[in-house]
Amino acid sequence: MRRNWAARIHEVIIQGMRAVVLENEFLRVTVLADKGGDVVEFLYKPTDTDYVWLSPQGLREDARHLAADDVGAFIDHYEGGWQEIFPNGGAPSTYQGARLAQHGEVATLPWDYTIVADAPESVSVRLRVRTRRLPYELEKTFTLAKGSKALEVRSEARNASDQELHAMWGQHIVFGPPFLKPGRRIRLPDGIKVIPHPEAINPTGRLIEAGGPYAWPTDVDLSVIPEPGGPSEIVYLTGFEEGWYEIDGFRVEWDASLMPYLWMWQELGASTGYPWWGQAYVVGLEPFSSMPTDGLAAAVDNGTALTLGPGETKVLRMRAEVLT
Repeated sequence: MRRNWAARIHEVIIQGMRAVVLENEFLRVTVLADKGGDVVEFLYKPTDTDYVWLSPQGLREDARHLAADDVGAFIDHYEGGWQEIFPNGGAPSTYQGARLAQHGEVATLPWDYTIVADAPESVSVRLRVRTRRLPYELEKTFTLAKGSKALEVRSEARNASDQELHAMWGQHIVFGPPFLKPGRRIRLPDGIKVIPHPEAINPTGRLIEAGGPYAWPTDVDLSVIPEPGGPSEIVYLTGFEEGWYEIDGFRVEWDASLMPYLWMWQELGASTGYPWWGQAYVVGLEPFSSMPTDGLAAAVDNGTALTLGPGETKVLRMRAEVLT
């Protein structure tokens, strides 16, 4: 019999796609199994605050039929939310003959899932997927306990081949309205260093060299969310002895030994061409194994890509918590 109290879990269909809802007295978290295992809702019930940003285009039903060769699949079907990024981060890239799309592959694949715990004290769902271009197997388990304001996530990435491989692994977490507002504060551990991206995007969409009139200066105060109207930009934060950040009462923790970088991306409405059309006001705070956002081949060249030996499994533990 379906339970409607304490910790509970149930299966739903959203836009024709399978999803799983984990819920307790404080939180409702919706995971879209048929598209990347995306978290498309992280609702704090007492204040009716959803920390997940949803894009203007919303969730498209044809996301179930994404083509592996479509380099724009991620952005063309980006509904917002929180995505697992693996094994390519950022721009399309070619690795050992495999052509990888932007943020490909797992964020645009359907994942199988199994409900592994369904008790008033705690609920869990485990999702699994195998990449199509590279021989990887991924698994992630979401757990929500009774009375908790925190979602626990355990992810595994396994090299299913008998040869050494590389990967980029990240968590594409983006904040937007109504939660995100000018003046909100971001807290980080002490000693964090900022690495600027070698290229900046100006409001016309043209790429220009860092240091130009639209580049994000390294001395800007990154702890304060800006007013609408600024350009798109990204920097990389590193120096984490412990992986965590807070943004006005929402805290994310992760294993910084596996993901030593935090990609900080902003789109504040100045990009009036594809794909934002001036409609986005978002800030991404994205734990990542590697940098920059130029794809796997670039991360291999600069030595930041993950290396997984034959049959090796890497495990990531994360926690997302409302501190209110």
